[in-house]
Amino acid sequence: MNEVLQIVVVCSGILAWALISKRLQRSLLTLPILFTGFGYLLGEAGGDILDMRIDGTVLHHFAEITLVLVLFTDAASVRVKQLQHNFLLPARMLLLGIPLTLLLGYAVAQWVSPQAPWAVALLVAAILTPTDAALGQTFVSSPKVPTKLREAISVESGLNDGLAVPIVIVAAILSAKATGTSFHAAPDNLSQFIAMQLVFGPLVGIALGYALARLLDRGIAADYVSDTGRAIAVLAGALLCFAFAELIGGNGFIAAFVGGLVLGNSLKADKDFIVEFMASEGQILTMLTFIIFGAILMPIGLEHASWRTLVLAIAFLTIVRMLPVWFALAGTGLRASHKLCLGWFGPRGLASVLFALLIDEQFNIPGFEEVLACVVLTVLLSILLHGVSATPVARWLGDQPGGDQKQ
Repeated sequence: MNEVLQIVVVCSGILAWALISKRLQRSLLTLPILFTGFGYLLGEAGGDILDMRIDGTVLHHFAEITLVLVLFTDAASVRVKQLQHNFLLPARMLLLGIPLTLLLGYAVAQWVSPQAPWAVALLVAAILTPTDAALGQTFVSSPKVPTKLREAISVESGLNDGLAVPIVIVAAILSAKATGTSFHAAPDNLSQFIAMQLVFGPLVGIALGYALARLLDRGIAADYVSDTGRAIAVLAGALLCFAFAELIGGNGFIAAFVGGLVLGNSLKADKDFIVEFMASEGQILTMLTFIIFGAILMPIGLEHASWRTLVLAIAFLTIVRMLPVWFALAGTGLRASHKLCLGWFGPRGLASVLFALLIDEQFNIPGFEEVLACVVLTVLLSILLHGVSATPVARWLGDQPGGDQKQ
């Protein structure tokens, strides 16, 4: 099909969503559900209307830019000072829940596929550990849900992508090494390469995030910066953190995450424009990501799906997520229903899809199709189950005796 006509089809779908977006907020049809289905119908597995056999380099750069912006803006929206008195739940979910999830996920992956190298099992666990609160946005934004639960899920989702980045990168490098394959920019000294990635990335993020905060504060105070200029500064700052870190041998994704965190907590001016940026311009990237997921990754994932990938997908959405969260929240005095809800609402979405796209392009890991199938099934089930269950679970919490939404 003509490329211009393909653009018309995709943009028409986005426009149709925009025109009824408020109405859709009251339904079970979430944005990820709609655009994943839209992509699948347009792709080769559906009507073959959209030719998604695009150049791998283009797809790689699209995934890079989207992940950089997600990491940067998610981290920038976290207010450390505001969470000092209510950080217990997200802190436990991050500092205890993530390591426990990685360990349990690794163990389950090794149990299901004992013939796979241990590094590949770790890679699967690392890709599927980050959560995406957007897939359960109805739950997170519902006034029926206690505030502390909504904050816990939002903060965990905002920070765990960045915390997972170094583990994903190291696991991918070790997987390539364990399978005897080369990859893009393969280092001569693996230990030195990993050390540079993990050290220079955060240093660049700290330096550029702080510098951007100071420049924006001065420009805004002098009335030099327009509203549009603030949004462009977020975009340029995120990409600058990524590019500069990569230039000197650091990890650009870690730099983007740390840079956003430093910017968001160093900027003295109003920070709402950062959230507004991702709610508008960033939303387009999210839509395109789920269209690509439905058109490209879903057919590949379903083609290579097996009982192993299905077992892993179900496990990562249930026991691999819920058990670590339950243990991490032990002793907090939280009621059982609240622990179950925090455990259940760990959707897998944007970050897992983008990690899979990047690793598939950058690393030549044999048998990665099975890993991709596991990611696809997990994200697909998450899109459906968390999207559909968000409203009923929020209503159930609100109807509980003694439930106080302000708790």
